[in-house]
Amino acid sequence: MPPTAPHIGYAAMLEQFHPTEIIELSTHAERNGFAGTMAADRFQPWVPRQGHASFVWNVLGALGQTTSGDLGTGMTVPTFRWHPAMVAQASATLEAMYPGRHWLGIGSGEAIDEHVTGAYWPETAERINRMFEAVDVINKLFTASAAGRDAKHSGTFFKLESSRLWTMPAAPPPILVATSGPVTAKRAGRVVDGLIVDGAPIEKIAALLDRFDEGAREVGKDPSRSLKVLRLHLSWAPTAGEAMANAITEWPNGGMRFPRSDIRSPFEFEQLARLVRAEDFEGRMLVSEQPDAHRAHIQRYLDLGFDRIYLHNVGRNQREWIDVFARDVLPALTR
Repeated sequence: MPPTAPHIGYAAMLEQFHPTEIIELSTHAERNGFAGTMAADRFQPWVPRQGHASFVWNVLGALGQTTSGDLGTGMTVPTFRWHPAMVAQASATLEAMYPGRHWLGIGSGEAIDEHVTGAYWPETAERINRMFEAVDVINKLFTASAAGRDAKHSGTFFKLESSRLWTMPAAPPPILVATSGPVTAKRAGRVVDGLIVDGAPIEKIAALLDRFDEGAREVGKDPSRSLKVLRLHLSWAPTAGEAMANAITEWPNGGMRFPRSDIRSPFEFEQLARLVRAEDFEGRMLVSEQPDAHRAHIQRYLDLGFDRIYLHNVGRNQREWIDVFARDVLPALTR
């Protein structure tokens, strides 16, 4: 079979841009060949310099009016700031407004966003268990509501009294789980419709995809029908110096080689970010002024089996980057 054009979307970073600018940039990206938009549910930016943290459901709802591609949360956390029922309602409403366009990406959370309620911040294992129970609650609501019935739930972390979603789409959106570990990937394969990987080193990714497929097969699902999504962070600018400066100042996250899920404040994160050096991005995030280097890098991930890749250029030079990649990168990618 001849190669087909891959699904390359735009990662709209609500941490870095005002929501009206996000809408303009996402619309510009779609007009130039990007296939859809991913946006994360953030309450704070990572570092103060990023400067924003708008409400993801408002932004995605507005984007539905200015774009025609898919709209996904990469990711939302239905376990601390949100009860799963509220995430289910937001997701069902978005899919009802824009049928066939929305997918619900779910993660286990990080303290910088979730600590704001003042609740105890648990260890990783509990956060993952909470996430999967939240998926169970959301699935119950989607299934029962689509059938015109109430749902209820009483579990370790959540309770849901008999209720339903009164506004439902014709079919519920697919649920995807974000993971960076093989155990969670296999568990996700058993219970959800797809997997999200967020910028993991390429040598780890094949194992994650394999474990997800393994979990799917264990419960009789066809892994080829699951959606495998990657958010890929990169830094492109007209010169190597600008590209590296953007990486260090705008997205030091990409060079951090230590866990960050327990950090609570952008100002604390900023102090830790001062430790990041140019060499720390090696093997973790491509920093290059050469479009062809980025093309080859993205193609490696497509060859691993991702169905969709959403690109995040970490600099403020979004329009320039969109135009260059639309001309020199996207047309050369294949699946």
